[in-house]
Amino acid sequence: MFQHKELIVKKSLCYTALLAAGLATFTAQAQDDVIKVGVLHSLSGTMAISESTLKDTVLMLIEQQNAAGGLLGKKLQPVVVDPASNWPLFAERARELLAQEKVDVIFGNWTSVSRKAVLPVVEELNGLLFYPVQYEGEESSQNVFYTGAAPNQQAIPAVDYLMKELGVERWVLAGTDYVYPRTTNRILEAYLRDHGVAEADIMINYTPFGHSDWQNIVAEIKRFGSAGKKTAVVSTINGDANVPFYRELGNQGIDAADIPVVAFSVGEQELSGIDTGPLVGHLAAWNYFMSVDSDANGDFIDAWTAFTKNDDAVTNDPMEAHFIGFNMWAEAVRKAGSTEVDAVKDAIIGVTVPNLSGGYATMLPNHHITKPVLIGEIQDDGQFEVVWQTAGTVMGDAWSDYLPGSRDLVADWTAPMRCGNYNVTTGKCGGSQAVAEAQAALGN
Repeated sequence: MFQHKELIVKKSLCYTALLAAGLATFTAQAQDDVIKVGVLHSLSGTMAISESTLKDTVLMLIEQQNAAGGLLGKKLQPVVVDPASNWPLFAERARELLAQEKVDVIFGNWTSVSRKAVLPVVEELNGLLFYPVQYEGEESSQNVFYTGAAPNQQAIPAVDYLMKELGVERWVLAGTDYVYPRTTNRILEAYLRDHGVAEADIMINYTPFGHSDWQNIVAEIKRFGSAGKKTAVVSTINGDANVPFYRELGNQGIDAADIPVVAFSVGEQELSGIDTGPLVGHLAAWNYFMSVDSDANGDFIDAWTAFTKNDDAVTNDPMEAHFIGFNMWAEAVRKAGSTEVDAVKDAIIGVTVPNLSGGYATMLPNHHITKPVLIGEIQDDGQFEVVWQTAGTVMGDAWSDYLPGSRDLVADWTAPMRCGNYNVTTGKCGGSQAVAEAQAALGN
């Protein structure tokens, strides 16, 4: 009897082991049948106002790709995480996506401080990150593709427009206190000084994320602009702090005709939460606006309103950057015949896809893309009227021509260079340590 029971137990254990092995094999096969796409955007906290929409954009693009047959005969499976506007948590969630979820690519981040938190993780684990927001430059990673604007594709053209078209002589550089505004303003300050602007005609102000009490700062801007010289505000204020900032501009009667504000981080999504009547005439510099008249944009807007089931849903520039980046990645996967990271990195250079303005975007060897530059004027319906744009597209420059230590650097991730900070003067690649030292010198 005892031996019989022992035999039954052994058979049961053997069956359990076989079942577990079978389930493991089935799970592995199931994972092989899908392509996992990581979505790394804040769905809570101060940046949720901007990033939640980007999460939904990626989900829409995945849905469209699956409806078209997927990629390489496989369906795309989104893996969504919430780093909650917490910069160290971005790194943890990125590691989770790559090491545990085994995603093939990540679309994510908004702020530069969150991107810099993720950067060492994607480099260590050899992941792919498509970053869709304008940023300060001074970086080029073999694992990151920068589909938002570099400073020469947004900040510099915007200042040129204000200087040449509006005759601005005094400058308020107002930003959120983190790496993107500080580095961008350092570039702009150097650019302004090179163009003869006196130190006394440049006012710089930083506020923390989520800042809400703008009364004193806006009053100071108003006083600064009363010196008899045409004054403008160049705004790198990010996230939900923009709502009370613009509201206070209206409260204090700051008219765009007197002190225009040109914003680098305010688009249709941010304006949808406030009364834009008092803001008519203020400006934003982007590479896309919802109001752009093109067939591609019309199709994108129709798809977005259908996906959100909201006829009033708005689109914005970082959404277009995800649209471009996603389609570039998909084309590189088809070209490589694989989602393997190194194969995709090589295949994507030179890939050209439509943008939403009726033109095309090309991935450059420095992992930046070509983009048109547009200046838009806020309308009372929360949209932008394009008042100026470049004749063609501008190639994204990873390293600024206006900062010492950067003007001699170029990035090229194609063979034989494969370097993100090649010094054309010394003929040497600085390497990751040199990049870290350069960033430290810049105060990043």
